[in-house]
Amino acid sequence: MVVGVLIGEYVPSVQGAFNSARFDGVSILVQYSTRHAIMIGLIIMMWPVLTKVQYETIPQIFRASGIWTHVGISLLFNWVIGPLVMLGLAWATLPDLPTYRMGVIMVGIARCIAMVLIWCQLTKGDGNYCAILVVINSVLQMVLYSLYTLLFINVMGGRETSHTHLDYGHVTISVLIYLGIPLVAGILTRYTVWSLTSKTFLDNRFIRAPRSAGHHIVQNIGLVFRVFVPMILYFVIMWSVAFSLIYWFGRSSKSSVFGYEMAVVQAFTASSNNFELAIAIAIATCGVGSDEALAAAIGPLVEVPVLLALTWVALYLQGKLKWTSSSTTRRARNNLKVLLSFCN
Repeated sequence: MVVGVLIGEYVPSVQGAFNSARFDGVSILVQYSTRHAIMIGLIIMMWPVLTKVQYETIPQIFRASGIWTHVGISLLFNWVIGPLVMLGLAWATLPDLPTYRMGVIMVGIARCIAMVLIWCQLTKGDGNYCAILVVINSVLQMVLYSLYTLLFINVMGGRETSHTHLDYGHVTISVLIYLGIPLVAGILTRYTVWSLTSKTFLDNRFIRAPRSAGHHIVQNIGLVFRVFVPMILYFVIMWSVAFSLIYWFGRSSKSSVFGYEMAVVQAFTASSNNFELAIAIAIATCGVGSDEALAAAIGPLVEVPVLLALTWVALYLQGKLKWTSSSTTRRARNNLKVLLSFCN
């Protein structure tokens, strides 16, 4: 991320190339290769992670105890509480910056379907439950993102500038391109490789292999730090509330359904955002060099370090708190060692 910002600032030709890559709508049949590069790059960002989702476990998970309870909790956090919290924080901290506020709101309504799998893996959450929440949010995002954009930006977000009014058809096509294509590609890739090789090769070799706005960020560093504020508050608030709620449910019901493994799944699913989609929609609707695109691009610059810090908090609380699952506490120290070795 740091290298990207420096290149954007000190290599003028890169800035010029991306500035010439404004979309004419979101048509795939564009004229210049730079426009292809932006679209393909954003799609590829989500493709590998969506290949890792174990879609074959979905039927079994739907029969698991407590799955519908957790699906309901996740839907509440992701599609009601999360967008409203980000909307409120954006208005409270950026009342005089409507274009930046719009970019922040775009991040808030783009629910996470990718990085949450990484956070779940680092904190030893329940991967199967996490996978099904990822699939559900992927489908809902293709259906709801366009409607949420109209509601939260055109209606609740204000219309102070011409940039704040978005077209439903334009956003819908963008969502289908930037989310539908990598989702289908991920499914096809997973099962094609599996059928041609083996499940062991897929999990242990193939999946493990894959491991622009720099100038604008540097030139607007003061405004960038203002955009940091609502995003940091959002990640911390959503994570803390979701984690605490699952812990409280577990202590109250004494049910293993609300153990540590599900607490981290719900916490990171609620607090993470699909910043790839938010960036793509901001670029497609407002342009590469727009304030909206800059605000959306700040998302990963804030989300990654904040949620990485929260993985340490989760692992610490795994051993300090009394969870309903007895196996969780015994594994706490080993999990912390795993994270230490991963970071090293």
